[in-house]
Amino acid sequence: MWDLFKAEILRFRNWAIAYAALQLVVLGFLTRMVDLAQQPKLVYQVIGSVYVLSGLLLGLYQMGGYRRPNAWLNLLHRPTPHWRIALALLGSGAVLFLVAVLLPLLIIAGWQETMTARVLDTRHLWLTLSGVLVALCGYLLGSYSMLANKRYGFVAFVFLLLIAFSQAVGMGAIAVQLLALAWLLAMVLFAFKPDLSALPKGLSGVMSAALPGMLATATPMLLAMWVALMLGGVGVETGWIATGTHPNNLATNPPNSIKAADFAEGKHLMQAGLQRSTSIDAPLWREQAAISEVFTMGANAGELPVRNELTNLVPMEFDDATRRIRWVFSHDSMRYEGYSLANFRAAGVLGVEGEGRFPSPPLPGPAGTLLTASTLYQYDDETNLVLPRVQLPAGEILTGGEIIGARVAVLSDRALYFFDGRELQNGDGLLTPRQRMPLPGKIGNLTRIDLMELIDGYLVSFLFTRNHHNAEGDLAYQLMQRIDEQGRVATIARRAPDMSYPPAWRYQNWYVSPLLYAVKNAGLDLFSGYTPVEDDKNQVAVPLGMWVLAGVLMVLSLLGAIWRTQRVSISTPGHIAWIIACGVLSVPALMGLWLLYPLREQLDEVPLNQAAMA
Repeated sequence: MWDLFKAEILRFRNWAIAYAALQLVVLGFLTRMVDLAQQPKLVYQVIGSVYVLSGLLLGLYQMGGYRRPNAWLNLLHRPTPHWRIALALLGSGAVLFLVAVLLPLLIIAGWQETMTARVLDTRHLWLTLSGVLVALCGYLLGSYSMLANKRYGFVAFVFLLLIAFSQAVGMGAIAVQLLALAWLLAMVLFAFKPDLSALPKGLSGVMSAALPGMLATATPMLLAMWVALMLGGVGVETGWIATGTHPNNLATNPPNSIKAADFAEGKHLMQAGLQRSTSIDAPLWREQAAISEVFTMGANAGELPVRNELTNLVPMEFDDATRRIRWVFSHDSMRYEGYSLANFRAAGVLGVEGEGRFPSPPLPGPAGTLLTASTLYQYDDETNLVLPRVQLPAGEILTGGEIIGARVAVLSDRALYFFDGRELQNGDGLLTPRQRMPLPGKIGNLTRIDLMELIDGYLVSFLFTRNHHNAEGDLAYQLMQRIDEQGRVATIARRAPDMSYPPAWRYQNWYVSPLLYAVKNAGLDLFSGYTPVEDDKNQVAVPLGMWVLAGVLMVLSLLGAIWRTQRVSISTPGHIAWIIACGVLSVPALMGLWLLYPLREQLDEVPLNQAAMA
C-alpha cells in the first residue's frame, strides 16, 4: 500500500509541480493588479470551477488507466483489502492537490499579509481550504465516474449542484463541502471492487452487507433523477419558446399579465393599478402618473454580508477621494483598515464614530452610505467619521433604500420609512422618520415598489409577484396605497394580474416527488443564515388537483416497481424496500430502480420435442 502511494506520487509529481508553478504565476500577476481578497463572488466561483475541472480530469485519467481489465486485475491481485488499495491511490491524489492547489494559495496569502497593507482575514485562509476541498470533490467525481457502472456513474455530479447552490455561509459552507467530500469518498470506496459492473456492496474486511454501499449510491441517485426531471422540464420549456407561445417570450405581453406588471414603466404600472379604483381622486392620479416622475425601488439590499462568510457579495471597500485612502473592511477586527492609494502604506483604522466596532459587516451603498442589518451609516469625509444615521426598530431588518426626490425611502422587512433627504445631506445625527408605512405583504414575495409624490404624501404601488412561477410563491397581486404627511395609510385599489403559467407547470418540481422536493430544500438551506427576501414569504396552498396528480404518480411508480422488481436480480428485502421507496418517493425512485438493476438475462425457451431429439 505504501509503495503504491509513493508510486502514484512519483507518477504525477511533475504535473503537480507544474500546476503549482503556473497557479503561482497567475495568482501573483492577478494580485499585483487587484486585491484578490476583495473580489465579488463570481470571481471565486470561476476559480473554484477551474479547481473542480482539474480534479475531475485527474480522477478520470488516473482511474481510467487502472480500470482496463489487465491493469485492474494486476492492481487488485495482491493480499490487501481492496478499500486499502483505493485509499492509497486516493491519498496520493489528495497530497498532489495539497501541493498543486493549497500551497500556492497559502504563499499568495502569506505575501499579502506580510508584504502589503491589504486586509487578510481568517476567513480568507478558510477560503483557501475551500479551494482544495472543491478540487478534491472534483477528483472523487472523476474517479467515481470512471469506476462505477456507466448506467449510473453520472449521479455523483449531484454533489456539485449541492456545493454550487447551497445557501450555507462561512464555516457552514466548509461543512457542506466536507459532507460532500465524505459521501463521495464512500461512493468511490464502495465502487472499488473486482467486478466493476456489479452493484455496490460493503467494504471487504470492514462490512460485508450490501446495504451501506446501496444506500450510499441510491440516495444521491434519487436526487439526481429529480434533477433529471427538472432538466426535462427545461427541454419542454425550450420547445415551448420555439413555438412562440411561451408566456415570457410573446411578441407583446398581455396587458394584465404578471410579466407586463414586472417590466412595466412606473407610470404605466400606476395607471394599471388605478384602473378599477373607486376613489374619487383616481382619475386625477392616473393623469398625474402620465406626466409626473415615478420612482421605482425594491429590496436592493435584500442580502447583506455575514461575518466570516468565505466570499463577498461585493468588494468590502470604499475610497476616500479627498485623502486618497481606500478603506477595506476586516471581519476579524470588525472595523475598516485603510491604506494610501499613493504609496500603498497602512493609513489607520476606521470604525463607528471613531474606532468602534460594527455590529455586523456593512454593505457599501450609494452616496457614502454603509448598510448593516439594522442600521444605515454614513461616511463623513470632512471629519473622517462613520456616523449612524438611520436606526430601525428592534426586530426589523434593513432590505433596501432609495432617494425619491427630496426624501429618502428606507425599506425594512416590515415597513417602508420616509426620511428628509436634506437632513441626511446636511446633518450628522440619527434621523427621525417622517412616515412609516407597514408592508401590506411579505418581503419575500415583493417584486417592486413604485412611488409618486402627491401634494400631501405619496401614492405607493406594491407589486407582489416574486416566485409566482413555481411552488415557492404566493398568488400575485398589486396593491395601491396612499400615505399622507401625518402617516395615515389608506388602501386605494387592489388587482390580481393574470397568472401566466398553468398549475401543472408551476408545481412540476413538487408533484414529481413531494418528499424529495422537501429534502432538496432542506439540503440547500443546511447551515444557512436568515435572509428575509428568501425566507420571509407566503406560499400558496398546493391545489387539490396537484395533490391528486402527485398521488397518481406515486401509485403508478409503486405499480411500476412491482413489475420491475420481478424481472431483476434483487434480494427479498431489497425487493420490498424498492417497492416502498417508489410508492413514497414516486417517479425519481422508479427511475433509480430502472438504472441500478438491469433485467435478468433469460435463456431462449426450447420446445420439449426439440430438446428430446437433441
